[in-house]
Amino acid sequence: MARAQRARIRTAGLQPAQVLAGLASLAFLVFGIVGFTKTGFADFVGYNSATVLGFSVNPFYNLGFVLIGVVGLLLTFGSGRSRVFGLLTFAAFGALFVWGLMITGTVSTNPVSQAGNPFNLNGPDNWLHLGLAALGLLIAFLPARHKVLLPEDEEQSGIGAVDTERADKTVVDTTPDSAHRPRHEKGPAVAREERPPGLAH
Repeated sequence: MARAQRARIRTAGLQPAQVLAGLASLAFLVFGIVGFTKTGFADFVGYNSATVLGFSVNPFYNLGFVLIGVVGLLLTFGSGRSRVFGLLTFAAFGALFVWGLMITGTVSTNPVSQAGNPFNLNGPDNWLHLGLAALGLLIAFLPARHKVLLPEDEEQSGIGAVDTERADKTVVDTTPDSAHRPRHEKGPAVAREERPPGLAH
């Protein structure tokens, strides 16, 4: 009795999480580079009046965006790694969001007030960080594209396919050796078959 063959489901092709992570990483990288053109490198962790798209920036803040952009681009070459980047984005900007609420006095007093405000955070930055944290969660849990893989597909894509290729390239000579012998070396049976008709046997 033949056993029922079970199909397997695997992720296939470029995943939506990879695309979104790549776009987000490019945006982070561009934001950080544009920020450096506004602030320069002086007073690295101090207050700066420069803004990018209405958000306050300073060199240290710009560096953070450049670093997370570079890391994101390196992690977009795999579905699982893209999701890890999403979790890192959520953790980083989620922490900045909570810290920004403390700095602006929205939630409570800043527990690390002695550190000052090295990222030059303000109210609009908090909303930006909340949105980017949500984007990180979306990247981390975005549904993957799947492909139903049948057992015969696995065989074709695995070792069976290699063996089939080798079998196709291997020419098996099934012709008897007598067909390749010279005329004077052929056996009597073959010689009789090749005589012209009408000749006496």
